[in-house]
Amino acid sequence: MARHNELGKLGEALAQQFLSDKGYNVIHTNWRFDKDEIDIIAMDGDVLVIVEVKTRSTDAFGHPEDAINHNKEKFLIRATETYLEENQLDIDSRFDIISIIHNDRETKIDHIIDAFYPE
Repeated sequence: MARHNELGKLGEALAQQFLSDKGYNVIHTNWRFDKDEIDIIAMDGDVLVIVEVKTRSTDAFGHPEDAINHNKEKFLIRATETYLEENQLDIDSRFDIISIIHNDRETKIDHIIDAFYPE
């Protein structure tokens, strides 16, 4: 597996543990719809939380969350709509980002709640 893929998998595992430690109930990881993927689907109380995880070894080229552009947001919104329909859910939901810098010197996790909203 390529080094960036390994870092991404590690970041997702760190994010899951981070959310669990905060009391979230992780329901699914890497849920797929067509070519779209939701990294983590969790419950925060009675709110469904769709989490995109971005992990980098450094922020030299910008913060990890900066990699989430408008197109990625549209894919996540579309996948979430499908998830809600397939599971016949009518509950509040939100989109969070977990941004991780991980290298030999540090692991820094930022949780951005309500990172973006559907248009």
